[in-house]
Amino acid sequence: MSAEFTTAELEAYLDEALAAERMAEIERELRGRPELLRRLAQINARRDCGVHTVGEIWRRHQIGVPTREELGSYLLGVLSETHAAYIRFRLTTLKCRCTAANLADLQAQQKEADSHVSARRRRYFESSVGRMRE
Repeated sequence: MSAEFTTAELEAYLDEALAAERMAEIERELRGRPELLRRLAQINARRDCGVHTVGEIWRRHQIGVPTREELGSYLLGVLSETHAAYIRFRLTTLKCRCTAANLADLQAQQKEADSHVSARRRRYFESSVGRMRE
């Protein structure tokens, strides 16, 4: 089955900004379709000449990617519903790899911090047990 890819998808493929499944699909199609390879070469040639699309500029400069502070607020559940919906859209619909990677990193940091807090509380408690008996 031969799939058609938009120019925007091919530009995103070159920027490695697509979901992994879609990138793999394009790579499979590239092996058997020389015309698709020519389209990619044309896009690359256009880029080398300095001609860029608005979507390409957005992807390259990661315009619209939430900051780590925004993602932290998202994890804490303190964002407005509209802003939280935008982040969910980036994660589920756009499958933005940058947003997903930053969110996963923040979640890992949060888990690590939680374990440090509980260990610190336990040490405080254990160090004060003898004093509470006095």
